[in-house]
Amino acid sequence: MAKPSVNPPSAPATVESLTPRGRKTRDSLIGAARTVFEDVGFLDTRVEHIAQEAHVSYGTFYRYFESKEEIFYELSTRLFEDVHHHREPSESAGSPAEKLIASNRAYYEAYRRNARLMAIVEQVATFNEDFRLVRQEHRRQLTDRTARAINRWQRDGRVRADLDPVLAARAMAAMVDHTLYLWLVQGDTADAEALLDTLDSMCLGALGLGQG
Repeated sequence: MAKPSVNPPSAPATVESLTPRGRKTRDSLIGAARTVFEDVGFLDTRVEHIAQEAHVSYGTFYRYFESKEEIFYELSTRLFEDVHHHREPSESAGSPAEKLIASNRAYYEAYRRNARLMAIVEQVATFNEDFRLVRQEHRRQLTDRTARAINRWQRDGRVRADLDPVLAARAMAAMVDHTLYLWLVQGDTADAEALLDTLDSMCLGALGLGQG
């Protein structure tokens, strides 16, 4: 991420070196940063805004983070972990169709919880090259996991053998991601259950999976 415009007097402390109180302050700054970013956007956010929201001094911020870019990176990493954690179709009991539907629904719930921050993340990725690469890496990890599940189902004879697992995973992720973005961020109107059922049906149809 980009370096701060004002250099702190010393490098921020590492998480491992912090006391419990220090970790609490750091987490408070991250929570405050989320509030400010969601309220005014990335470009208009200043370090002093975050410090004020967290009820700490300007200098205290720099004990933990070098810049607003660094704290945004930390916040986004936590966001990605929340949104993508349950996205991979599991190897637990259930048919491939049931696993895929459960994965889509879990992703929807996480996206809905984080829609305001997701909007800012997608915006920043359009003009910050470093963060665009970070966003791409998180997408790659997601689609790679889905591709492995598709490949597993192909070996079991459950999914169309003519599909490229990686391309199929990317195409499905793009469809679901963009649909949820237009719906939850841009405000497109749709019946929730009908839209989710449609996304599920399109994913299942693309893979040649039945509902059972």
